[in-house]
Amino acid sequence: MTPSVPDSGKTSQSWFATTHWSMVLAAQDKQAPQSREALETLCAKYWYPLYAFVRRQGYSADAAGDLTQGFFAQCLEKDWLSAVDQRKGRFRSFLLVAMKHFLSKERAKQRAQKRGGDRRALRLDVQDAETRYTLEPQDDRTPEQYFERQWAVTLLETVLVGLERRYRKEGKSEPFTILKPCLLGQSDRLPYADLSAQLGCTEGAARVMVHRLKKQYRELLREHIAHTVNSLEDIDAEMQHLRDVLSG
Repeated sequence: MTPSVPDSGKTSQSWFATTHWSMVLAAQDKQAPQSREALETLCAKYWYPLYAFVRRQGYSADAAGDLTQGFFAQCLEKDWLSAVDQRKGRFRSFLLVAMKHFLSKERAKQRAQKRGGDRRALRLDVQDAETRYTLEPQDDRTPEQYFERQWAVTLLETVLVGLERRYRKEGKSEPFTILKPCLLGQSDRLPYADLSAQLGCTEGAARVMVHRLKKQYRELLREHIAHTVNSLEDIDAEMQHLRDVLSG
């Protein structure tokens, strides 16, 4: 089950200035090491929604894998960012528009050698992506709507994995496993009496732990969203966009 999207919080202006997408857009030299590294990090994290978008267009798994790889090879080598409006630039929107433009030039069936040679901009686990894609329920969403949903799901899953990693480093893997359903919209199945029994603490302590977990999840989600937008004002709008997409 997909994690829920929490209410808005706060993000500091000083911290936001160093986030990935804002760094990419602000760089005068798009090939500057920091800018390229930031863009590669974002692409590596959010490539699956694009793969799903291409598959939804009717391409085979092999073709979608080649096209997605070819897209990133060109995206990281060419100055495609010059067309992005910095006043309202979102990495999510940039990816979708750029991919559409790329596909319009790649309608003819070409081999990956002709598109990107042996250059592999990112290591894409296409087999894993295809397994994930085939397990997704097939509905009447347009490719664009499908991309938006997969973007939202990928973002929330990334946050959940990051939070689990944090608890594991603190030696709290078991408490996280017990409390995780509270982030998945399943807290009604685990009332605080049951939670406290599993955790070996009082109900009051269990409530505090759930509150802390949700707060950390909310903060980490905002941090990840901040990596994909260009202004603090966009964070709340993206939070609302996630809620809208996942509820639709």
